[in-house]
Amino acid sequence: MIKLAKKFLLLGLFFSSFGVIAQNNAEMTESSAVSEDIYIDDIVSKRLISEGRLLQYAPIREADIAWQKKIWRVIETREKMNLVFREQSKPFFNILKGFIENGDITVFEDEFFKEPLTFEAVEKKLYSVDTTTMFDPETYEEKVVIIKNTKSWENVFKYRVKEIWFFDKQTSMLRNRILGIAPIYTEDKQGVILESPLFWVYYPEARNIMSKHQVFNENSDVAPMTWSDLFDNRYFTSYIMKKSNVLDYRVMDYFNPTSEYYGIDQLLESERIKAELFNFEHDLWEY
Repeated sequence: MIKLAKKFLLLGLFFSSFGVIAQNNAEMTESSAVSEDIYIDDIVSKRLISEGRLLQYAPIREADIAWQKKIWRVIETREKMNLVFREQSKPFFNILKGFIENGDITVFEDEFFKEPLTFEAVEKKLYSVDTTTMFDPETYEEKVVIIKNTKSWENVFKYRVKEIWFFDKQTSMLRNRILGIAPIYTEDKQGVILESPLFWVYYPEARNIMSKHQVFNENSDVAPMTWSDLFDNRYFTSYIMKKSNVLDYRVMDYFNPTSEYYGIDQLLESERIKAELFNFEHDLWEY
C-alpha cells in the first residue's frame, strides 16, 4: 500500500513538472504581446489612460445661455508652465500631426471651421518641398531632385486657442469651452520672422483622442493627466490676443506699432480683458 502511494506521488510530481515546462515553452513561443508585458520600461503596464473613458460635456440648451463672449488666446510654449508642449519625446505638434495623418481628425483652413483641408492641402502645410540639382557620376548628367522636408515641431513656439466664455443660468455659473487650437509656425525668410497658423483643429472632435495621450508631469511620472485634461482644466498660461468685437480688432490693432510702449500696452490690455471676465462673474454674486 505504501509502495503504491509512492508511485502515485512520483507520477504526480512528474506530470506537474511537465506542465510547468510546457507552460514556460508556450510563453516563449506565443506572440510578442506576451514579451511586451514582460519587458516594459516601467513597474507595471499602465492602462489607466488607454482604457479610461472620457467624461463628455454636460448638455446645454440654447435658452440657458444668458451671456457669452469669444476669446482668442496665445500659448507661448517657451514659458515654464507650458514646456510640456515641447516635450522632446512627444511634442504636442507631433501628436497633432499623428492624428491628422491617421485620419482621426479633420483640420480646417479657417478659425470658423467652414473650410476643411484636403489631404493634399494638409501635406503642403506639414511638409515643405525643395528642389536641388545633383550630379550623376555614372551618366555625367545633372538631375533635378525634389526633396520633401518635414516641418519641425521646434519651429512651433506658439499655439492659438479659440474659446467661448458663457454664463449658464441653469447652473448659475460662468463657464468656458475651447473651440479650436491652431499651431503657429515660425520661419525666417530673408531676415524677416513670419508667424502664421498652419491649420485649425476642432477641439470638441479631437478631445476624445487627446484623452488617450499622457502629458508629462514635472512632479510625478505616474500622474495620469492627459491632453484633454490639460485643456479642459486650463493647466497652461496664456495671454489674450483678441475678444469678439464689432470691428474684429485684435488687441494689437488698438495701439500704435511705432510706440516704444507697443508691447507693454498689448499686455496691459490683455490683462484688462482677463479682469473684465473675472469681474463679470464676481458682480453676479455681489449684493
